[in-house]
Amino acid sequence: MSGNDIQLKSLKHFDNTNDTDEPPAYNQIEKTEKDGRQNPAYVSDNSSQESLDATPYNTNPDGGYPVGHNEIQITETIPNGLRHRHTNGEALALDDEVEQYEESSDDDDDYDTKIARGIGVTRKTIWTAYEDHKKEFWTCFWIVLACLYFAYFIYAMVKTFDVDDEGAMRLLIVTILGTLFVVGRLLWGRFMKDKEIRVFDSENPTAQKVRLVLYWCLVIGTILFFIAFIVVDVAVDRPQNLISALGMFVFVLLFFVASKNPAKVQFRPVFWGLALQFYFALLILRTEFGYRAFEWLGERVREFLAHTDAGSRFVFGNDYEHHFFAFKVLTVIVFFSAIISVLYYLGVMQFIIRYLARFLAFCLGTSPTESLNAAGNIFIGQSESPLMIRPFIKEMTKSELHAVCTGGFATIAGSVMAAYILMDVPPNHLLSASVMSAPAALAMAKLFYPETKKTKHRAEDVYKMPKGTETNIIEAASNGASVSIKLIANIAVNLIAFLAILQFLDQTLIWIGHRVDMYNPELTFTLICSYVFYPISWLLGTSLSDVRKVAGMIGSKTFLNEFVAYGELSVFINNTAKYNAYMSNETGTHNGTTFINDDIIINYTGEILVGGILTDRSIVIATYALCGFSNLASIGVMIGALGAMAPSRRRDITKIVIRAMISGNVACFMTACIAGLLYKGPI
Repeated sequence: MSGNDIQLKSLKHFDNTNDTDEPPAYNQIEKTEKDGRQNPAYVSDNSSQESLDATPYNTNPDGGYPVGHNEIQITETIPNGLRHRHTNGEALALDDEVEQYEESSDDDDDYDTKIARGIGVTRKTIWTAYEDHKKEFWTCFWIVLACLYFAYFIYAMVKTFDVDDEGAMRLLIVTILGTLFVVGRLLWGRFMKDKEIRVFDSENPTAQKVRLVLYWCLVIGTILFFIAFIVVDVAVDRPQNLISALGMFVFVLLFFVASKNPAKVQFRPVFWGLALQFYFALLILRTEFGYRAFEWLGERVREFLAHTDAGSRFVFGNDYEHHFFAFKVLTVIVFFSAIISVLYYLGVMQFIIRYLARFLAFCLGTSPTESLNAAGNIFIGQSESPLMIRPFIKEMTKSELHAVCTGGFATIAGSVMAAYILMDVPPNHLLSASVMSAPAALAMAKLFYPETKKTKHRAEDVYKMPKGTETNIIEAASNGASVSIKLIANIAVNLIAFLAILQFLDQTLIWIGHRVDMYNPELTFTLICSYVFYPISWLLGTSLSDVRKVAGMIGSKTFLNEFVAYGELSVFINNTAKYNAYMSNETGTHNGTTFINDDIIINYTGEILVGGILTDRSIVIATYALCGFSNLASIGVMIGALGAMAPSRRRDITKIVIRAMISGNVACFMTACIAGLLYKGPI
């Protein structure tokens, strides 16, 4: 502004014509010159003032003066070299003594303004310094935090460490794993950032020969080890387990014969997919360390999920467990979904999934897109995992699409797995089944629908997974909980619908059976499935007394959903626990039990164990066989999800989805076969 302009801090206005508190204002613009607009209230003697660009409101259509105001008649000169205009007797003055205006510029206001300015300058200075030294600030912060943690860790180890203390061992393991993770990330960011791991990736003929020799050495070594293990460990001690090995051979043979293009089947993904399953199962089921580690991990997961009870108790009251499934099982999904969302926001899930995908792609030779999707399916559901590869779906080959669908059908989401754990399904076997199904899904997918084209996507493009878009952790947790609403509602309404359909179907079949005097056993859907899927259940290596029961659960899982099937398994698990507890004490030994068909009556209490019991071996095999979304209802979910992500590929997806659902089922069966082959102990 020019030196003759005046700045008003605060004005109290009294308009003796309009009775309004608005000052005569700068928005009442008089057009005094053709090339500019001037303030009608204040104009300097030399007619120089700031030009206003705004278009005045309430002006006459032909320009000029504001509507409702007469032409300015008087121009007076007031102190400080300013001319004051007024209309219709409206007086304006810049004197502290006049009643119409009063300028508030006392010493207190000036003092407050100086303080505010000082605070603003200080804050700006601090923020500028932070922006200039942000990296150094956070480096110091994390160093201090690490020092404080290790001081606590050392004190805790010295003060309370005991090998038999689970809490102390947990702190030690978490600290070691956390340290390895942080050091690995730092070293990776320092030396390997934006670089692909390439082993013997040279065009040199000598390097290629070395790579080929090493590859076949690994293949031959794995085959010899597998044969030796089967002969020495299984055939000698537990020959009945060889049925599971026969099942693996039969499933692979049938898939090869029914393959989309048997001549194009590639050996590498099929072999190494099954080999990874075998090695992983060997670690979990046959080594003391692996078994105890997964048993410990399963118990920690169960313990972690128990924190859901605090929220359920607050919302639904102390009697929430009276509605066990609705308020105990389904609410776990809310908690777990919120945690997964937080881990995505922090980038932890992206890190784990990315390097699992790289590992699968390296071992199996699968493309980055299908490997990333398979790794994601270990933790998230069949409709969420493809979101990580959404930009690439429209250009994926049919074989890649088939592998993506198979991965979704062969695994379960982590949030749903949490619900199964609360249904008393063995958590250690659920965890291992989720991991083992990923390579199995790729192996069966590439056997049933082999690749005939070259992928169009580069690894460096596919593995760039952004963090969550939330503002902070609180928003991430809230979004995760909100997302679970749809999942919970979907599970609840589907269970209501399918159980109602099953009940109607059973009653109809029972009525049909009664017409031909079929009462013992009655004709039911489960009975039909127990015969239809009997060969599959037997090939899995199920105990002979339980083959029909496991076959019935496989039928429920395939035609209804895995929640119904695991619900049936949960009944068998609880019955088995009650039966073993009863028979292990003196009361059970003296009073015994009564068997009526498959039901067992505990003579001492009169309690009926409906459906009977399962052996520990059958429980483990069933846990692996049912661990997947491969059912008819999930076909619609898969078509809807992938079709929405890539509408141009909907036709291709609908053509391959049935084949993919079968592949997903067989991938679960292969996992169960390996578990049956290696199993030798309790749950």
